[in-house]
This record gives sequence, C-alpha cells and structure tokens, in this order.
Amino acid sequence: MGRKYFGTDGIRGRVGEMPMTVDFIMKLGWAAGKVLSKSGRGQVVIGKDTRISGYMFESALEAGLAAAGLDVLLLGPMPTPAIAYITQSQRASAGVVISASHNPYHDDGIKFFNGNGFKLPDSTEEEIEAMLEQPLQMVAPEKIGKASRMEDAKGRYIEFCKSSIAFKTSLRGMKLVVDCANGATYHIAPAVFRELGAEVIEVGTSPNGLNINKDVGAIYPQNMRAQVLEHQADLGIAFDGDGDRVMMMDSSGDVKNGDQLLYVIAKSKLGSGQLSGGVVGTQMTNLGFEHALQAHNIPFQRAAVGDRYVMEKLSEQGWSLGGESSGHIICLDKTTTGDGIIAALQVLDWLVNQQQTLTEACAELNIYPQTMINVPISGVSDLVASAHVQDAVTTAEAALGDTGRVLLRPSGTEPLVRVMVEGQDSNLVEKLAAELAQSVRQAAEA
Repeated sequence: MGRKYFGTDGIRGRVGEMPMTVDFIMKLGWAAGKVLSKSGRGQVVIGKDTRISGYMFESALEAGLAAAGLDVLLLGPMPTPAIAYITQSQRASAGVVISASHNPYHDDGIKFFNGNGFKLPDSTEEEIEAMLEQPLQMVAPEKIGKASRMEDAKGRYIEFCKSSIAFKTSLRGMKLVVDCANGATYHIAPAVFRELGAEVIEVGTSPNGLNINKDVGAIYPQNMRAQVLEHQADLGIAFDGDGDRVMMMDSSGDVKNGDQLLYVIAKSKLGSGQLSGGVVGTQMTNLGFEHALQAHNIPFQRAAVGDRYVMEKLSEQGWSLGGESSGHIICLDKTTTGDGIIAALQVLDWLVNQQQTLTEACAELNIYPQTMINVPISGVSDLVASAHVQDAVTTAEAALGDTGRVLLRPSGTEPLVRVMVEGQDSNLVEKLAAELAQSVRQAAEA
C-alpha cells in the first residue's frame, strides 16, 4: 500500500486546502490515536511552531484524539525535537508536531513521534492512512480523553539541551547572534546560550503568527550576517521555523552548512573516542565531505534525502551520527531526532575546548561547488524517468566524469523537482544544472 497523505516529513500543505483542513486534521487525530495507542487509554503530547494556523489545528487534533479515548498534553510553541524529548520523558503513547518547518506561514503540517521519540516508519503511516478510510467512531462518553497543559515544558527542554555538552564547557566571553526564524525556538535558543555564559544578540524572536521564516532563519541568513558583522560577533547561529535544522556563520559572515557542521561534530567525536562506527549522509551530501571523512578513516554511507531515511540507515548500521547539508543533524547519543540547538552545542563544545574558530575547524573540508535548481511541476510524478530528462542526465554525467555528481529527485514536501549538479569546476556545474533544469521544464510542458 502506498501513502496518500504522508510525505518524507509527515503531512504538509496549504492551510484550508486538503489535507490541511480542520475536518481532516480532526479525523487524522482520531485515526492516529487508534493506531498509536492500541493498548487502550494513553497520553499524546502536542506541540506546535508559531504560525497562526497552529491554534486551529491544535484544537482539531485535541478533539480527534479525545474522541479516540486518549488524553492530551499541550506544550504550546516548542521546537520539533522538544516534542520528541518530552514524549519520551513523559512515557507518552505518541507525540504530534504541528509545523511546516521552513515553509511560509500559509502552509502547515503534522508530524508524529512514537512513544520512544522516533519518527514513524512508513508502515505505521500506512496504518494511519488505512484507519482514515474508516468511519470515525467515538469512544463511549466515560472514556473520552482529557486535555492538560505542561507549564514547565520550556524549562525542561532548556535543561535537556544544556546537558548535551560537558558541564565544564562554558560559552563565557563568546558573542553569538542567534536567529530563531520567528519560529518555535524563539523563547528557547537564546536562553540556552545565555545560561551557558554567552552574550546573545537576538534575531527573529518576535513571532506574530504570520512572519515565521519570513526573510530570517536558516534559509535566509542575510539578516544574521548583517548582525554578525555589525556587532563583531564570534558566530551566528540560525534555526528554521521548527528548530530541527541549523546553520552557523563565522565572524566574517561565511555560512557553514550542515555538511560542514556535521564534519566538525564527527571530528570531535572521533577525537574523544565517542564516534560509534561511521557517519550517514544523504544523496545531497557534498563529495568534499565524503573525501574529508576518508582522510580520517571514518566510514560513510548515503541515505535517501530526508532525516527519517538518515535515521533508518543509522539504525541499520548501528551508528549514532548523521545528517543533511540542509542542516538536519542527528546525534543519537544525545537525542532521538534532528535537533538544531543540540547540534549547535556540539560544534560550540569543540570550538571552546580546542580554542578554534569555526573557520579553522572546517578548514580541512573542501566543499565542491554545488548548484541546486528547484523546478516547479504540477501533477506529473515520473518526469525524472522520462527519456528526454534521462538523456540530459547522461550527457551531464559524461561532461563531469569522475569529478562530480548529478542528482534529480522529486521533492517529498513540495511540487518540485530538485536538480543538483556538483563538481570541481563551478562554471561547468552551473551550466549543466541550468541545462538539466530546462530539460525538466520541457518534459513537464510536454
């Protein structure tokens, strides 16, 4: 059975359009409750980011879960990894996140964690979709679930993040620009870094329901760069709207992506003897990253794009460290899912204890030029497999030889085909990417 509603990171769409409608989300809450708590009455944790639609969908999920006989614990605005942590610490049946991550405010989404704080496998999502086809049958009145609110969720998660690095590590004397994308980390991340001793300049910490990810955060580093340079900060740290992805910036305003940050963490764990096996990346991980790990004799494997697939590969290999160039970094020795704050703290821990700058820590990693073009599509699922596009791919791969890679893939969250070309020659990379993107457009028009 295929999945109708779930993509690579839960269910996502434009608010008011299927599947992000109030009636569907209430039914989804009921269906998920029936699947995720088969043993009977249990508790489900619900958290959200700061977009305005979160209030509406929180109520709809609460109603659906209560109708299935489950109690609900409401956290309010909290980062996605915080919901995973509190689900596990509360011994809840499941956790639900209301968020569309890095998308604008008019989109929203639903993500689930099981009782152990891990994202659901495809098979469980398929069970939920099958339950959605059944009529909603409410439990008997005496078995309806109750709702309560956790007032100290913020403090619990702040302490959990701080505990992910050594007690002796202090950020005193460091000046950090922290960009929270007007999202779920706005009241968490600045406090974490301040309590560890840093001076913090805040960016994107005034959410109004409509400004999440708007020209701020991990996918828009320009504001952070301006603040880093103006305040002569040591580092900039930027999160996306739900806090599971991070980018960092050195004192000169040079952005370090997920590959570079993951490399620093891998090197840190190798040096301390805490690296369990190797590192998992994705199809998008830069070749330079792979070569840099090879220089340290660190095994490396690629998973499909999406942190859930990185997690599956880590589980398969018995490893604990993986991530994506987009900034999703998973440290399984610290937590159960990608966590932007915890990943940033692992980097800072290395910099402080080695007395290095971020630039120095990344110096051995030579990132190959990479061009990504997102080509909008509509209703055509097999464009990448078309003969026209495959001919263009073959031509591009021949031009690159052994010095680069080509990757075309449909997005799992948006109606796009992502065209990526990577290689040592930046001019050739840009030219080939443009040609491949045009071939996808032509296939879509045909």
